[in-house]
Amino acid sequence: MLELDLQRATDAAAPSDAQFRQWCELALRQRTADSEMTIRLVDETEGRELNHTWRHKDYATNVLSFPAEVPDEFLDIPLLGDLVICVSVVEREAAEQGKALEAHWAHLVIHGCLHLLGYDHIDDEEAEEMEALERTLLAELGHPDPYADDETD
Repeated sequence: MLELDLQRATDAAAPSDAQFRQWCELALRQRTADSEMTIRLVDETEGRELNHTWRHKDYATNVLSFPAEVPDEFLDIPLLGDLVICVSVVEREAAEQGKALEAHWAHLVIHGCLHLLGYDHIDDEEAEEMEALERTLLAELGHPDPYADDETD
């Protein structure tokens, strides 16, 4: 079971609670244990501050993933971590990339959830595995391959 804390720290329009839950549950379905996570929707100011603090990048990014660092004696708690999503960056990227806004939202939530599960895209092999899973999950939702345009460059 998923316990999702959805924090809307901006008045900007965003998907419904039900959509966020659907996307998270899809991404986390390989996990058999209960899961607890937070998604915080932010404006560019907060997004930029967090990206600067944690990644030393002075701009707002689309999604930041903060996997829970749980001490060994508490490893059986279901806390996965937090996602911080900058609403205006998501909207801007979807428009610039010619992607449907809902599909882009779904992709970024799934992408962030996979990071919380330990997936990464630092090296090519890990990136291919993570992207293949994202493609499969998004296809189940009826959304196109989010990386299709990347491969034609």
